[in-house]
Amino acid sequence: MNNLVAFFTFTLLVSLSDQAIELDFCVGDTTLPRGPKGFACKDPANVTTDDFVFTGFRHESFTANLFRSNVTLGFVDNFPALNGLGISMARLDFAVGGVIPVHSHRTSEVIIVTRGSIIAGFIDATNNAFYRRLEVGDVMIFPQTMLHFQINVGRTPATAIVSLNGANPAVQFTTTSLFAGNLPAHIAQQITLLSQDEVMRMKRLFGTA
Repeated sequence: MNNLVAFFTFTLLVSLSDQAIELDFCVGDTTLPRGPKGFACKDPANVTTDDFVFTGFRHESFTANLFRSNVTLGFVDNFPALNGLGISMARLDFAVGGVIPVHSHRTSEVIIVTRGSIIAGFIDATNNAFYRRLEVGDVMIFPQTMLHFQINVGRTPATAIVSLNGANPAVQFTTTSLFAGNLPAHIAQQITLLSQDEVMRMKRLFGTA
């Protein structure tokens, strides 16, 4: 019993000492594999101010595509200073009529409109939709893992900035997951209740038929 108490006491002390070790920052070393908790830290001696600056949101993104929109990610893979901080960002650009189709993340999201007018919303687990027309300066929250979307409903291009509470929140688009990947058409047909013709039309749109 005494040995067991000593073991747990030692384990507790090691745990507390680990918690006491604090770093001002841990800029990710993207030359090394990423683990479950992120990248290993870049040598602080090699960290510069440039590591903490991201310029990827300076310009409007290319929107001449199927959805007439584009998402520029500021995730840990291209902004390694986010490593370990539990935050990330993205810029959304919409042409007139542009859409960010239904998608989800591993994290919650906050959106602020900086140009134009969009409808934004999410659908909860009871299939209840929460959506609103947002103007410049308006903010909306999408709770963690909820399916959500944005649509440009104005007469001009629109832009929004989103922030997510994870350095690598991932993005999964429902439409592309179903029709742009290697899911066989007959399975897509069964799980969506769409006709074979409609499933094949969707797969042709994404070049997978």
